[in-house]
This record gives sequence, C-alpha cells and structure tokens, in this order.
Amino acid sequence: MRPILYSHPFSSYCQKVLTALYENGTEFDTRMLGPEDPSAYEELCSVWPVKRFPMLMDGDKPVFEATIIIEYLQVHYPGPVRLVPDAPDAALEVRMLDRFFDNYISTPQQKVVFNALRPEDRRDPYGVQEARDMLDAAYGWLDRHMADREWAAGGGFSLADCAAAPALFYADWTHGIGAHFGNLRAYRNRLLARPSFARAVDEARPYRPFFPLGAPDRD
Repeated sequence: MRPILYSHPFSSYCQKVLTALYENGTEFDTRMLGPEDPSAYEELCSVWPVKRFPMLMDGDKPVFEATIIIEYLQVHYPGPVRLVPDAPDAALEVRMLDRFFDNYISTPQQKVVFNALRPEDRRDPYGVQEARDMLDAAYGWLDRHMADREWAAGGGFSLADCAAAPALFYADWTHGIGAHFGNLRAYRNRLLARPSFARAVDEARPYRPFFPLGAPDRD
C-alpha cells in the first residue's frame, strides 16, 4: 500500500513535502483538501484535530508536520537522494537551515498573507511591519550565507532546500527580495529550476488567483 498525502498544491508546506517526494520519485497517493473532495478534510480532522496539513497516512499511521514527514520518508521510503545526511554534523546543519526557513521566512511571510485575509477592522499593521522587518533581516543573513554555496546546507540538495523553495517562492511575492540581495535571488532561481520544485510550482498554477496579495505575473 502506498502512503497517502493529505495536501493542497498551493500550500507552501505541502509543496515542501511534494518537492521531497518528487526528488526521490517516491510513489504515493494524494487526497486533495478542497471542495472537490470534502471527505478528505473530514478524514484529516478526524485523525488530526489541529486541522493542519500536510498529513501523511502510511497504512494506519499518521505522520504530521512537513519536516517530520520528509524525515519519515527517508527512513521508511528511502530514495537515491539523502535529504538528511548521515554524518551528524552535516545533518545538524541541514536541520538548522530547515528551521531557519520555516521560522524566519515562512512564518513572517504567512503572517502578512493571513493579515490580508482578515476583516479590515481586525488587521494588525504593527504585526505586519514586524513580519516585514523579520523578512528583511532574514534576507540579509541568507544573502551572506549563500555567497559561496549552491545549496543551503553547503553540500547537495537537502531537506533545507525543500523548506527554502516554497518559503522563498512566496516570500518574494509577499515582501520582494531586493536586487541588492543578489546571492539570495540567484538561489531562489536555482530552486525554481530544480525539477522537483518546478513540478510542485506548475501543479499549483491554477490556484494563483486566490493569493490574497495578488500573485505577480512571473515565476
């Protein structure tokens, strides 16, 4: 039986897992969370009352959180690409960068987007400015970090890059990566050219009109 991914193609954290799955050619089935299949969301909520996705079901075993799903896949469905290295220090660097992208790129980016979805009288301009300031700080650090490397953790393509790809993809839509961050912009372009992530991006194209801030006519 193949694992089942409960996901939506426009979700950044779902794209993170999809990139890992496509990178290794892992066979899986999808339950898309949307009006096309309302029972999929009901099933997810019955197992995971937090109601967050993606969720992987492997038989009767649920696996939550994108990072953990990718680590689980490496243990139980290994492929040719080791997304978390075996060497302990290299694995720590990959996991550190994975947390960086989730906490300091994806989280503030989503804060800006979710604020736009609120009724106008419940919006939080102070919180949005904090999020934009965090993104600027993260962009600056990452631009320096990427000055002499191709992929985030310094070796091959890894879990860290699976996290970086959708985080930077949407962050640049939300709070543009300035031209002075040349190393970071080049890294984002490399991620967009990676076949595994490019496939995830292409699958999400039909949903771009739903981006609350307005999806740019690029990427």
